[in-house]
Amino acid sequence: MNQSHKRKTQIGIFGGSFDPPHLGHLIVAEYVRTECGLKNILFVPASQSPHKLNVPIASASDRVAMTRRAVKGNRGFAVSDREVRRGGISYTVDTVNALAAENPGAELFLILGADSFTDFSTWKSPDSIVSKATLLVYPRIGISGFKNQKYARHAEFIPAPQIQISSSVIRRRVATGKSIRYLVPEPVEHYILSHGLYSQKPKDGRD
Repeated sequence: MNQSHKRKTQIGIFGGSFDPPHLGHLIVAEYVRTECGLKNILFVPASQSPHKLNVPIASASDRVAMTRRAVKGNRGFAVSDREVRRGGISYTVDTVNALAAENPGAELFLILGADSFTDFSTWKSPDSIVSKATLLVYPRIGISGFKNQKYARHAEFIPAPQIQISSSVIRRRVATGKSIRYLVPEPVEHYILSHGLYSQKPKDGRD
């Protein structure tokens, strides 16, 4: 990352359903934070992702609560419930615009998996997003050719570890009574089990 980035406040934006948040999310976020010299990573649970047709399994309040428990103890991590409070479909451009307005002079960095980056041109107002935020793209298993995408010149490609943990697998394991220990932080595991989340076997493979 260019040394000039370090002279300003940097905010990494990490969005997702976080249904539930798991250790893969945390490993990637911490790797990107330290590799790129970012002071803060802001986890932003979506109210409803425009890229997933089905609504999240857990409620918005549960997903925010789990994400807060997941990041607790890391001073470089914080959680924003702005998309949940906004309600409806959560568009990244709205969050980027709001954060840019609230933090004049700060540099914004949007953290994306390679799978999301390959579809970035189909997002709402991608040109507006890259006018305000640099894309930090981490690899995903099975995704190749993403460095040749239209918006590659607006992206930095971070060789973060490729972690094969998915929220959909965790939900299925809970539904079938299998252990999720070491897949999610212990406070998240306790929250899921104590609140009876994901007790019904899902009908699809949502991540």
